[in-house]
Amino acid sequence: MFLRIALLAQTVAVLVQAVTAGLLLSTPGGRTAHSATAIGVVVTVLLHLVAALLTTVPGSRAPSTRQRSTILPAVGMLAMTVVQVALGLAHMKAFHVPLGVLMFGVSMVRLNQVWSVGRAKTASA
Repeated sequence: MFLRIALLAQTVAVLVQAVTAGLLLSTPGGRTAHSATAIGVVVTVLLHLVAALLTTVPGSRAPSTRQRSTILPAVGMLAMTVVQVALGLAHMKAFHVPLGVLMFGVSMVRLNQVWSVGRAKTASA
């Protein structure tokens, strides 16, 4: 449940970040809003990583396939976020914008996967 909430928050944060990117291009105060929501994205991505780590089975030595499929996307999103921040600070829009779109797509796919697994378990019970 915590993973679902974290992924939902992350997806919303990335979407809001895209909205403030439009404000950055169209209004004088857009830079402040875009910078503030960038912090929100970083926080929600870290929350997603913590949730992924908490959903693993404690005490198991070798990570199971389920554990890897939970942790690796969270680590990947964190890596994309770090690169995204660096590209934004370097004003490299040609790479910054497409990576932001990719991040939103990955977050949506991951949210759908986590939400579908929960529905499948509920339906089979």
